[in-house]
Amino acid sequence: MRRVLVLNGPNLGRLGSREPEVYGTTTFEELAQQCRATGHELGLEVDVRQTNSESELIGWVHQAIDSRTPVILNPAAFTHYSYALHDALAMRTAPVIEVHLSNPGAREPFRHTSVVTAVADGTIAGFGVLSYRLALHAIAALTSAADAGART
Repeated sequence: MRRVLVLNGPNLGRLGSREPEVYGTTTFEELAQQCRATGHELGLEVDVRQTNSESELIGWVHQAIDSRTPVILNPAAFTHYSYALHDALAMRTAPVIEVHLSNPGAREPFRHTSVVTAVADGTIAGFGVLSYRLALHAIAALTSAADAGART
Protein backbone atom coordinates (compact mmCIF):
# COMPACT_ATOMS: atom_id res chain seq x y z
CA MET A 1 0.00 0.00 0.00
CA ARG A 2 1.41 3.40 -0.98
CA ARG A 3 1.73 5.84 1.90
CA VAL A 4 0.38 9.40 1.62
CA LEU A 5 0.82 12.24 4.09
CA VAL A 6 -2.13 14.59 4.57
CA LEU A 7 -0.61 17.62 6.25
CA ASN A 8 -2.58 20.46 7.77
CA GLY A 9 -1.41 23.84 8.99
CA PRO A 10 -2.49 26.22 11.72
CA ASN A 11 -5.97 26.32 13.22
CA LEU A 12 -7.25 23.32 11.26
CA GLY A 13 -7.28 21.30 14.47
CA ARG A 14 -10.20 23.57 15.45
CA LEU A 15 -12.43 22.43 12.58
CA GLY A 16 -16.03 21.97 13.60
CA SER A 17 -15.94 24.95 15.95
CA ARG A 18 -13.87 27.44 13.93
CA GLU A 19 -16.04 29.61 11.68
CA PRO A 20 -18.43 26.80 10.68
CA GLU A 21 -20.05 29.12 8.12
CA VAL A 22 -16.70 29.11 6.25
CA TYR A 23 -15.11 25.76 7.15
CA GLY A 24 -18.17 23.60 7.88
CA THR A 25 -19.06 21.55 10.93
CA THR A 26 -16.89 18.50 10.29
CA THR A 27 -14.33 18.13 13.07
CA PHE A 28 -10.66 17.54 12.36
CA GLU A 29 -10.94 13.96 13.63
CA GLU A 30 -13.93 13.33 11.34
CA LEU A 31 -11.93 14.77 8.43
CA ALA A 32 -9.00 12.49 9.29
CA GLN A 33 -11.31 9.45 9.44
CA GLN A 34 -12.81 10.34 6.05
CA CYS A 35 -9.33 10.70 4.55
CA ARG A 36 -8.22 7.32 5.92
CA ALA A 37 -11.41 5.63 4.68
CA THR A 38 -11.07 7.14 1.20
CA GLY A 39 -7.42 6.19 1.13
CA HIS A 40 -8.25 2.61 2.07
CA GLU A 41 -10.74 2.43 -0.83
CA LEU A 42 -7.97 3.65 -3.15
CA GLY A 43 -5.27 1.36 -1.79
CA LEU A 44 -3.48 4.18 0.02
CA GLU A 45 -2.20 4.27 3.59
CA VAL A 46 -3.12 7.76 4.77
CA ASP A 47 -1.32 9.48 7.63
CA VAL A 48 -3.18 12.67 8.64
CA ARG A 49 -1.34 15.29 10.70
CA GLN A 50 -2.01 18.84 11.90
CA THR A 51 0.30 21.43 13.42
CA ASN A 52 0.25 25.08 14.32
CA SER A 53 4.04 25.17 13.89
CA GLU A 54 5.64 26.17 10.60
CA SER A 55 8.85 24.43 11.66
CA GLU A 56 7.09 21.14 12.36
CA LEU A 57 5.19 21.31 9.05
CA ILE A 58 8.43 21.88 7.13
CA GLY A 59 10.02 18.96 8.99
CA TRP A 60 7.18 16.71 7.84
CA VAL A 61 7.65 17.92 4.26
CA HIS A 62 11.36 17.06 4.51
CA GLN A 63 10.43 13.55 5.73
CA ALA A 64 8.13 13.16 2.73
CA ILE A 65 10.87 14.32 0.38
CA ASP A 66 13.41 11.89 1.83
CA SER A 67 10.98 8.96 1.61
CA ARG A 68 9.44 9.97 -1.75
CA THR A 69 6.02 10.11 -0.12
CA PRO A 70 3.16 11.97 -1.85
CA VAL A 71 1.68 14.86 0.11
CA ILE A 72 -1.74 16.44 0.31
CA LEU A 73 -1.24 19.79 2.00
CA ASN A 74 -3.61 22.33 3.45
CA PRO A 75 -1.09 24.97 4.49
CA ALA A 76 -3.85 27.17 5.98
CA ALA A 77 -2.46 30.65 6.76
CA PHE A 78 1.03 29.56 5.69
CA THR A 79 -0.40 29.48 2.15
CA HIS A 80 -0.03 33.22 1.85
CA TYR A 81 3.43 33.97 3.21
CA SER A 82 5.56 30.93 4.06
CA TYR A 83 8.45 31.09 1.63
CA ALA A 84 10.20 28.52 3.81
CA LEU A 85 7.34 26.09 3.10
CA HIS A 86 7.52 27.01 -0.60
CA ASP A 87 11.25 26.27 -0.68
CA ALA A 88 10.79 22.93 1.09
CA LEU A 89 8.03 21.89 -1.32
CA ALA A 90 10.21 22.87 -4.29
CA MET A 91 12.41 19.89 -3.38
CA ARG A 92 9.51 17.44 -3.67
CA THR A 93 10.22 13.94 -4.94
CA ALA A 94 6.59 12.80 -5.24
CA PRO A 95 3.28 14.50 -6.09
CA VAL A 96 2.05 17.36 -3.92
CA ILE A 97 -1.58 18.51 -4.02
CA GLU A 98 -2.55 21.77 -2.30
CA VAL A 99 -6.04 21.69 -0.76
CA HIS A 100 -8.32 24.23 0.85
CA LEU A 101 -11.74 23.75 2.39
CA SER A 102 -12.91 27.18 1.26
CA ASN A 103 -12.11 28.97 -1.99
CA PRO A 104 -9.33 31.46 -1.12
CA GLY A 105 -9.99 33.38 -4.35
CA ALA A 106 -13.51 34.17 -3.21
CA ARG A 107 -12.43 35.46 0.19
CA GLU A 108 -10.46 38.43 1.54
CA PRO A 109 -7.84 39.85 -0.85
CA PHE A 110 -4.90 38.74 1.31
CA ARG A 111 -6.01 35.13 0.76
CA HIS A 112 -5.84 35.42 -3.04
CA THR A 113 -2.08 34.78 -3.18
CA SER A 114 -0.61 31.34 -2.58
CA VAL A 115 3.13 30.86 -2.36
CA VAL A 116 2.48 27.10 -2.47
CA THR A 117 0.62 26.83 -5.77
CA ALA A 118 3.75 27.27 -7.89
CA VAL A 119 5.41 24.21 -6.32
CA ALA A 120 2.35 21.94 -6.15
CA ASP A 121 1.19 19.59 -8.88
CA GLY A 122 -2.33 20.98 -8.48
CA THR A 123 -4.74 22.78 -6.20
CA ILE A 124 -8.22 21.72 -5.12
CA ALA A 125 -10.22 24.35 -3.24
CA GLY A 126 -13.71 25.32 -2.26
CA PHE A 127 -15.34 21.92 -1.87
CA GLY A 128 -15.15 21.58 1.91
CA VAL A 129 -14.01 18.15 3.08
CA LEU A 130 -14.62 16.84 -0.45
CA SER A 131 -11.46 18.77 -1.44
CA TYR A 132 -9.42 16.20 0.49
CA ARG A 133 -11.19 13.21 -1.07
CA LEU A 134 -10.67 14.68 -4.54
CA ALA A 135 -6.99 15.20 -3.72
CA LEU A 136 -6.66 11.56 -2.62
CA HIS A 137 -8.14 10.45 -5.94
CA ALA A 138 -5.65 12.71 -7.74
CA ILE A 139 -2.73 11.26 -5.75
CA ALA A 140 -3.92 7.72 -6.50
CA ALA A 141 -4.09 8.50 -10.22
CA LEU A 142 -0.74 10.31 -10.30
CA THR A 143 1.10 7.60 -8.39
CA SER A 144 -0.54 4.83 -10.40
CA ALA A 145 0.58 6.50 -13.64
CA ALA A 146 4.10 6.97 -12.25
CA ASP A 147 4.26 3.35 -11.09
CA ALA A 148 3.09 2.14 -14.51
CA GLY A 149 5.73 4.28 -16.22
CA ALA A 150 8.42 2.88 -13.94
CA ARG A 151 7.49 -0.67 -14.90
CA THR A 152 7.73 -0.08 -18.65
